[in-house]
Amino acid sequence: MNALESAKRTIQTEVDGLQELSKTLDDNFTQSVDMIHAMKQDSRGRLIIAGIGKSGHIGNKIVATLASTGTPSFFVHPGEASHGDMGMITKDDIVLMISNSGENPELSDLMTYTRRFKIPLIAITSNSNSTLARHSDALLLMPQMPEACPNGLAPTTSTTMTLAIGDALAVALLEKMNLTPEQFGVFHPGGKLGKRLIPVNEVMHQKEDLPLVNTQATMDQVIVLLTEHNLGCVLISDDGQTVSGIVTDGDLKRHMDNDLLQKPVLDVMSKNPKTISEEALAVEALNVMTKTPNQYITSLIAVDEKGALSGLIRLQDCLQLGIA
Repeated sequence: MNALESAKRTIQTEVDGLQELSKTLDDNFTQSVDMIHAMKQDSRGRLIIAGIGKSGHIGNKIVATLASTGTPSFFVHPGEASHGDMGMITKDDIVLMISNSGENPELSDLMTYTRRFKIPLIAITSNSNSTLARHSDALLLMPQMPEACPNGLAPTTSTTMTLAIGDALAVALLEKMNLTPEQFGVFHPGGKLGKRLIPVNEVMHQKEDLPLVNTQATMDQVIVLLTEHNLGCVLISDDGQTVSGIVTDGDLKRHMDNDLLQKPVLDVMSKNPKTISEEALAVEALNVMTKTPNQYITSLIAVDEKGALSGLIRLQDCLQLGIA
């Protein structure tokens, strides 16, 4: 068998495992989600994940996913737990233990600890008759599917299914707590993802820095402000709260003639300019500016909850921050 055929067989074997897992998940999954959610509502407990070998590596990834979606979690190595790290686990926590066979001897001390101190135990295993399964409070039973390894030894399908269960738990908990994109952004302040979750009011130019003229102004005043502020536009407002129009560099080009300087701003400005809430995500502002049909928008007026002017967000600012 060549490499490409081997890769396709491996992937298909794991797909078969995931499909069977999807069919066999039962009310124990709902019970597990409810247990973890109740622990979070109490605001004191954490989800402790433990596993040995490949299960431990998968456990660390599940911890990272849960933590990034609002479920306080950390990994405890069962071997280290037997030598002092057990003290990291409190009666307010829940332990999620991963073992395909459910019979790893390294898990016994931690399992005993949870039973002794009545700490809820969730098990992920494919052996319903195992010690881990029999002593768990909620059993997330994986179907016994062939590993992709031709010798049936290297954990492949089983670890993929375990990873999928972890993702399913994280998403179900995220949905149960109604995690908003803004809240999600709190856990992802860095990198491209963090930038996409920045709100408009953290990117925009503040109201006090904006060039404003009233509706009685003439274009000579507007051009002076355009030059001084270098924002590519001037806003038209009589009260500093409601914006009735905007004059951009593009408007100047469209109205360029000998008497431009004497023209009233009302004859040149674009009326009813587009606005966006200052609480919206900057990426939403970017979408408005770049995906409005038949229009090229370089600036959006930001407004507060009452619809009053609060700032200005520009396409250039979004692109410079890497929000795309």
